[in-house]
Amino acid sequence: MTTTVTVTAARRRRRATLLRWCFVAPAALYLLAFFGYPLVRNILMSFQHYTPRTYFTGESPFNGLDNWRAVFSDPLFADSLGHTLVFTFGSLLGQFVLGLALAVFFSRRFPLSGFVRAVLLLPWLVPMVVSAVVWRKLLDQESGVINTLLMDLHLTSSAVPWLSSPDMALLAAILVNIWIGIPFNMVILYGGLQEIPRELREAAALDGAGPWRTFRSVTLPLLRPVVTVVLILGFMSTVKILDLILALTGGGPADSTQTLGTLTYQLSFQQLDFGQGAVVGNVLVLVSAVFAVLYLRANRSDFGQGK
Repeated sequence: MTTTVTVTAARRRRRATLLRWCFVAPAALYLLAFFGYPLVRNILMSFQHYTPRTYFTGESPFNGLDNWRAVFSDPLFADSLGHTLVFTFGSLLGQFVLGLALAVFFSRRFPLSGFVRAVLLLPWLVPMVVSAVVWRKLLDQESGVINTLLMDLHLTSSAVPWLSSPDMALLAAILVNIWIGIPFNMVILYGGLQEIPRELREAAALDGAGPWRTFRSVTLPLLRPVVTVVLILGFMSTVKILDLILALTGGGPADSTQTLGTLTYQLSFQQLDFGQGAVVGNVLVLVSAVFAVLYLRANRSDFGQGK
């Protein structure tokens, strides 16, 4: 009798395990087909001499570490990596600070707050290429509205070369990307603020805590899981940006806005060296993965405790 019960229980466990795998299998197959295979193929391509001729002959001989040596020995790669980090962290800082400020502002309801929030979502809804083209016109040194306004207000004595100066172009790209990313940060952080019980802030106020102390000691700690999601998603979307910079500056002037994304595009689709382009693409994936793992490990306790 005991043996029969044990066998029946074992069959039920196997059946339950098989059922769980049946639900997971479609998602696993999708990830393997559309993420796993391209990633593996890109890694293999970085060790091959892969050119347009390969598409006709099928020949893509392995060349060892030649592609990696060529990319790493190119000074443009180091510059692009530095520009990518500055662009990414500058954009994240501006988007997060301004997005959080707006989220806190809109958490206090006032007439037309919903309408104003909807208007502020427009930069996020407009295609990035369209935003870049519009901002390129606004920042034009000769006829741009921004320079005209600054000179009319006597804030500058001459037109600022926003996109034509190597010293200003990367800053201009960061400012445009901040403008584009603020709505995303605001919406996600606003949703997180709505989940924080109002009673906790009221209790802190009754204990004598001021607005800033309440925000720092009560609101921010409870908002950390949401902040983690915002920063990781923001990093993933910013570090690989290509269309914004291509439409805004094209990587110039003098490669001052060249990033890993634009360098990958340049090597693969302008110089038609797909092997070296794959190398830069792999570095980009590695940078994203390292940041995500480190940040998730640093905030693992928050997710585990459900704060």
